[in-house]
Amino acid sequence: MKTNRIYTLLLLVSVPIVLSSCFAAKDYERPEVINEANFRTDHIEDSIVKSTNLDSTSIADISWTKLFTDPVLDGYIERGLENNIDIRVAVQQILAAEAYFKQGKAGYFPTLQGNATYTYQELSSNSQFGSLFSNLDQYEMNGMLSWEADIWGKIRSNKRAYQARYLQSVAAHKAVKTQLIANIASTYYQLLAIDEQIRITQETVSNRESSLETTKALKEAGNVTGAGVKQTEAQLYTAQAILVDLQNQARLLENTMSILMGEEPHEIVRTDLDSQKINTDLTIGVPTLLLRNRPDVIAAEYDLINSFELTNVARSNFYPSITLSATGGLQSLDLDNFFDSGSLFATIIGGLTQPIFNGRQIRTQYEVAQSQQEQARLNFRQAILTASREVSDALYTYQASTKRITIKQKEYDAYQTATDYSEELLNNGLVNYLEVLTARENALNSQLDLIDAEYGQLNAMVNLYQALGGGWQ
Repeated sequence: MKTNRIYTLLLLVSVPIVLSSCFAAKDYERPEVINEANFRTDHIEDSIVKSTNLDSTSIADISWTKLFTDPVLDGYIERGLENNIDIRVAVQQILAAEAYFKQGKAGYFPTLQGNATYTYQELSSNSQFGSLFSNLDQYEMNGMLSWEADIWGKIRSNKRAYQARYLQSVAAHKAVKTQLIANIASTYYQLLAIDEQIRITQETVSNRESSLETTKALKEAGNVTGAGVKQTEAQLYTAQAILVDLQNQARLLENTMSILMGEEPHEIVRTDLDSQKINTDLTIGVPTLLLRNRPDVIAAEYDLINSFELTNVARSNFYPSITLSATGGLQSLDLDNFFDSGSLFATIIGGLTQPIFNGRQIRTQYEVAQSQQEQARLNFRQAILTASREVSDALYTYQASTKRITIKQKEYDAYQTATDYSEELLNNGLVNYLEVLTARENALNSQLDLIDAEYGQLNAMVNLYQALGGGWQ
């Protein structure tokens, strides 16, 4: 009899091993959407951006500490990575996902729980045992061991789903770092550009104050009319208004920069626009590097893997589950005899459960899991397409900004020369004063536009770095 029990127990243990050959869970395969990772590089000049698809590396492989050569900017980025609120939230999300991942890895192990109870029962004298006992005391202490065979890969798929969710949170943290570094660098460069525009506008205000005095003197001499004086005065007010707006923008950007670093709003110490140099070759590498470098693309694929594995879990619910449980401990009606050998008991139960009717819950869970998996696949495809577009956008913007700098420099030189000629001709009474005013206004606007173009080039470089997935290394 005892031998039969042993055979039965061995049979229950061996069944999961035999049935494991019928593994129901599928293995993840990367979808074909990765072929859509492609950069548009037509009309991109190699002299401006090295965009050949034959490159094996890109600027994304370069650490931000080497890309940005301004030590003040590097210091601000370090402070942002240490104190930024979004970064700290992302770290907590990693810790939460890691806890679930550890839980998933423990799914293969049996569960064990202990229980200790004391039961006191008053029996009715008219009941079956009431004539024998007026009351019963029962003491029990036991341990319950339970284990489920992973025949269909449910536990394995759950573990892989938790692992994918954890790795997704890690990639999301990297994406936050990349975004933060780009935001700090872009804001810093914008501050430098506004500083330069403020300097130019202040010089313009000073020059126009002198011009107003000169114009008044020319009016006294009969060379200009009162309208010319008022137009010069209006130009002065225009420059003063521009200066007020620029100074306000600088303060707002300083506040933005402070928040990016996780600090209270304060003044931002900075260098100047002329000291910013781009010493790194702007190579973009092959498009498939996006799948390795872009944290948001990586996170989107891990989300797809998580949904894929959860679909495996939902599918396994259609199949029977085999469990093995054991309970053992001490049980006695008398506390004095509680630890005697006669108080020992044990129970072993092997079970097979096959869902039949459950209100369509399993079917619904499976269909929902399939739908969520398709959503994740589409999100992965969208992430790749978005990444490809952002790289192309940054390339074209950088090239356009570079060309625009050259053109705007020529434009400013022309307007400045025209202004000098006009003022000289005005002093000799050979031109209308309106021509002088127009030349001055055009020169100021052109110089401000030139600074915008210089900022646009730096910002496009930051955007290209971010679009290729750099910054988190």
